[in-house]
Amino acid sequence: QVQVVESGGGLVQPGGSLRLACAASGSIRIINRMAWYRQAPGKRRELVASMDLNGDTNYADSVKGRFTISRDHANNTAFLQMGSLEPGDTAVYYCGLRAGPIASMSPDEFDYWGQGTRVTVYS
Repeated sequence: QVQVVESGGGLVQPGGSLRLACAASGSIRIINRMAWYRQAPGKRRELVASMDLNGDTNYADSVKGRFTISRDHANNTAFLQMGSLEPGDTAVYYCGLRAGPIASMSPDEFDYWGQGTRVTVYS
């Protein structure tokens, strides 16, 4: 059994910042990739950022230069530092884990998901 818990969401004004955290626990020894996805109402779940064990990262074009993903491999945690937030960033943010190698960044590739944390950017 693997548990994934996200935290750090909330309400913020445009231009503000938030730091999301993802903590994984349970019967998982190695996590190859941890990723942040988001889903806005009526839209598909989309990649925000991911990082593998080597520190290689992927970012959605819409967040490059504003968001930064980081990981604490020893504690199976990941963080998403979000800055210069825009109303378009409003969504539920999910943390996904992939134990083995990944063929694509499709959400279907990920083995475990948390329940999500809501981010609302309002003016």
